[in-house]
Amino acid sequence: MKISEVSKLTGISEYTLRYYEQKELIRVNRDSFNRREYEENEIEWILFIKKLKDTGMILQEIAKYSSLRYDGDSTLIERREMLLKHKDNIKLEILKWQKYLENINEKIEIYNKKINDLI
Repeated sequence: MKISEVSKLTGISEYTLRYYEQKELIRVNRDSFNRREYEENEIEWILFIKKLKDTGMILQEIAKYSSLRYDGDSTLIERREMLLKHKDNIKLEILKWQKYLENINEKIEIYNKKINDLI
């Protein structure tokens, strides 16, 4: 599969796909003309990289995870541990944002009371 097809299927730009390859997040085979040839099973992996990025995992950690993935099933425990650690980080972020939301709601309530007093 060509890079343009992968880009359309994943919604990730060709530039970003090349960048992922440069950073060794993905490994892409080349044809006899040195053009990228993506395997069908790489689509799911590329989409998972996008999900990891969307959850705030830094590229350095994604690269480490990717390297482990390409090393095969002998790294399952380490990959699971990475995801568990990232999950904990996400939970902390959620708690932080919930507190921010509470603070904003409290301020809105103060404004509501003041506005109602004016009316």
